[in-house]
Amino acid sequence: MGLWELFVIALGLSMDAFAVSICKGLSTGKCRMRHMLICGVYFGAFQALMPLIGYVLGAQFETLVSSVAPYIAFLLLAFIGINMIRESFSTEAESLDADFSFRSMLPMAVATSIDALAIGVSFAFLKVSIIPAVSLIGVTTFVCCVIGVKIGSLFGDRYKARAECFGGVVLVLMGLKILLEHLL
Repeated sequence: MGLWELFVIALGLSMDAFAVSICKGLSTGKCRMRHMLICGVYFGAFQALMPLIGYVLGAQFETLVSSVAPYIAFLLLAFIGINMIRESFSTEAESLDADFSFRSMLPMAVATSIDALAIGVSFAFLKVSIIPAVSLIGVTTFVCCVIGVKIGSLFGDRYKARAECFGGVVLVLMGLKILLEHLL
């Protein structure tokens, strides 16, 4: 898997955290650098940590499932992507919370990075070099979240659903690409 493909996956994975960062920006009133950095660090760190954990877990089972690895990668990416697309059309309003404490940020960081755990399992099956991959995912998410808080404070939630839908479409397309490369 090349750098460009990893970047596209990183961008797709970061869209959930980006959407939450927009909501955090909406809640802040006056956006401060501190708010942007807190979101970026929490979400970026967990988006990097979860694929690493998934990779370690996936590597334990890699010999058992290596023949079906591209199918597993496709299914995981497609499932996560379709779920993100579905959530982007949800009419359920997310609550706005201006709390940037550890107690508030930790559950959101974990919740938005669960899909990255599954991606890490896929990376193990696809023999992706994990350190550059998780670094790219973490940095991409950090940047997206810093921007997301600022966008939220400036523009409101006009772009939240679009960002989530875009991320889902990207993940489904990457899964399809992996599957087609294996079949052809």
